[in-house]
Amino acid sequence: CVVDGEVVVAGPDGLDFDALQQRIHPAESRVNRLATETPASFVAFDLLALGDEVLCERPFAERRAALEQALGAVEAPVHLTRTTHDRAEADDWFQRFEGAGLDGVMAKPADGTYQPDKRVQFKVKHQRTADCVVAGYRVHKSGDGVGSLLLGLWSEVGGDLRHVGVAASFTAKRRAELADELAPYEADADVGHPWQEWVEHMASSEEAGKVAGGLSRWNAAKDLSWHPLRAELVVEVKYGGVLDGRFRPGVTQFLRWRPDRDPASCTFDQLELPPPVQVAEVFGA
Repeated sequence: CVVDGEVVVAGPDGLDFDALQQRIHPAESRVNRLATETPASFVAFDLLALGDEVLCERPFAERRAALEQALGAVEAPVHLTRTTHDRAEADDWFQRFEGAGLDGVMAKPADGTYQPDKRVQFKVKHQRTADCVVAGYRVHKSGDGVGSLLLGLWSEVGGDLRHVGVAASFTAKRRAELADELAPYEADADVGHPWQEWVEHMASSEEAGKVAGGLSRWNAAKDLSWHPLRAELVVEVKYGGVLDGRFRPGVTQFLRWRPDRDPASCTFDQLELPPPVQVAEVFGA
């Protein structure tokens, strides 16, 4: 059979994106060790073929029924994703399972066919906003303009400024504008910068990927050099969730500058953190 699904790694605090990333392109010598230390699971969503029969033109309701019949008796590490027609139950999953690391729920038309390379389903994702300190930036990979803004939140008022992620995906025009907007904040930025000691201490450690300017945990050759800024700028961003003290990768968006906000007030306590939920509960185990 041909099954559509997703590989996940579950940790003690829910789905572990970082651990999954380490499983994607490891050196051959690490494969067996990582398989034991961070075992992966497969979550089945859809059934595209069974035996010699292609099911893509069948409605989702029929494909789902066939999937349950084919894989209904599976055990870990293979799981069937939950499904429901009940809006209230879906709302409950949306709210509750965020605590296991899920960023939302998928909605599919019951009569919809499977169309490769086309989005016929809808992803309903959590979206929240936060005001963050912009303490640095990276140049775009093209070499022109600002590629990403390095975001920080204070652990508490008067505490440490923690690197929580980046805001990126700017147009070429906006990248050039940002370079002009940030230029005044580069002067004397390296004097007493809140990340300077942290970067020097962490740059060669195993946690370096959590630090602005540290080595990439996924690509040692990737240039993560950055330009410090005086920690005086505040930006409002939209984020999809928090994993291991950082914004979920790839979904943080720049909304607007907040000149009315005191950078010292941008602390972690503004973030909404859902109560933890065991991944086994998501799988129905």
